[in-house]
Amino acid sequence: MSASGGDFMDERQKELLKEIVETYIKTIKPVGSKGLCDKFKLSSATIRNEMAILEHYGYLEKNHVSSGRIPSEKGYKYYVENLMKPKELNGEEMLKLQTIFHNQELQISDTIQECMQIISEMTNYTSVVLGKSSRENALRQVSIVPLENNQVIALVCTDKGIVENKTFKIPETILIDELVKTSEIINKMLIGTPIDEVSERLEFEIKPIISKRIKQYEAVYEIFYDAFSDFTKNSTNIFFSGKSNMLMQPEYDDVEEIKRIIGKFEDESLIQSIESNDEGINVYIGDENKFDPNVTVVKTHYSLNGEEGTIAIVGPKRMEYDKVFALLEYINNELDKRKNE
Repeated sequence: MSASGGDFMDERQKELLKEIVETYIKTIKPVGSKGLCDKFKLSSATIRNEMAILEHYGYLEKNHVSSGRIPSEKGYKYYVENLMKPKELNGEEMLKLQTIFHNQELQISDTIQECMQIISEMTNYTSVVLGKSSRENALRQVSIVPLENNQVIALVCTDKGIVENKTFKIPETILIDELVKTSEIINKMLIGTPIDEVSERLEFEIKPIISKRIKQYEAVYEIFYDAFSDFTKNSTNIFFSGKSNMLMQPEYDDVEEIKRIIGKFEDESLIQSIESNDEGINVYIGDENKFDPNVTVVKTHYSLNGEEGTIAIVGPKRMEYDKVFALLEYINNELDKRKNE
């Protein structure tokens, strides 16, 4: 019998762990045996004994300032996987989210962003949307727009209506006409190519052609290669809501801790680590997430009408897991309904 998996627990210990986790989430105060005696109609000695067993197996931790216990990462994890039931959303919460989903004028990315903004307000946590233009995006057109002072904008458009632009300062040795001519060749040969295959075809099919027709072909090729590479990189659009909400949590009352967490939110490569392709709603507590050992990241992947991405909620480990689950489940269900329409 594996004690580490929680198999040793009887029903009473499970109920006790559930109560301690939920009480600590609400009150942010270590839970002592006194308050639990009335609820469970057990003696203080019995409760203390059960808490000592849960602590021995790593589900509870002793708080140094008081005799109470708080959940450990392992305790939260067990709670989420075995004891938690998603909370029912109240009428007002449902209505706010429904109103956004029923607005047919909004694109799916806008719908998701607006919902996450509301969820941030409801929970006081930070929400992140990593929207990714799907691989189904194919090249529709590349255009060169001349500006003053030897600058041009390269515009890349896809068949799904996504547009990226990049401004380049070009050497005086390159003529605008040569860039325009190259863009015409690309438009003729590469229209309909999946966007993540364009760079490769640019090198093996377009470069040999322009090397025969254009003097500064290497420099011209680099400009287009950079524009397409940027498109692929930038196809993840990061949207934040409630970035400062984390700082309202009691866990962040220390100036150094505040600076540290703000630094994490400013680090784009770290934010990218939140990305997920896993099915369902997944919870990463503390050391399990690559973002920060002092937080929990709850995330889910979405895909609809050629758009896909990750929705995540970042909060303290002392998170209202039941509410966050219910909100993300609601969004997943609404997106599924749209798929089936």
